[in-house]
Amino acid sequence: MAEVSRAAHWKFRGLFLLIAAVLFFVQLLPLASGAGRMPGPDVLLLVVAAWVLRRPDYVPVLLIAAVFLLADILFMRPLGLWTAIVILGTEFLRARSVAVRDWSFAVEWLVVAVTIAVMFLANALVLTLFMANDAPLGLTLIHLIATVLAYPLVVILGARAMGLQKIAPGEVDALGHRQ
Repeated sequence: MAEVSRAAHWKFRGLFLLIAAVLFFVQLLPLASGAGRMPGPDVLLLVVAAWVLRRPDYVPVLLIAAVFLLADILFMRPLGLWTAIVILGTEFLRARSVAVRDWSFAVEWLVVAVTIAVMFLANALVLTLFMANDAPLGLTLIHLIATVLAYPLVVILGARAMGLQKIAPGEVDALGHRQ
């Protein structure tokens, strides 16, 4: 039983890395350049939030840190700032992963939306404090709204395509501990 669980952990970690690599590849493609392009949702952040709430053992904090640090490097963001903010936000969500079993989806979505809004606000505040170049506030708000509105789609795709379900009340982890 423990071997099956460990295999599932590695399968989902590999799947997470594959999803991250595909998202990086798509975002780096020069598909639409120029002004007037609307910002889309931060899909990688949504995948991490959904997985941390549903199966926190599948995405350890070091894996999240490595992926988002690589994203900071690839997208030329201030090195480690967004990574640190994502780590804080996802650990906040991870601490609530046991309670999410009892929540309705609307409450879960609200908690994720508020957490993501605080993350975006913290990022904008730090960038403003250090007078770094950042996107205008309007584009940041559109990016935030698009990210929050895309959360249900990411959860549905995660549940249907990958079988990512909430932890059942009597389920045990790889070490035999009750969740």
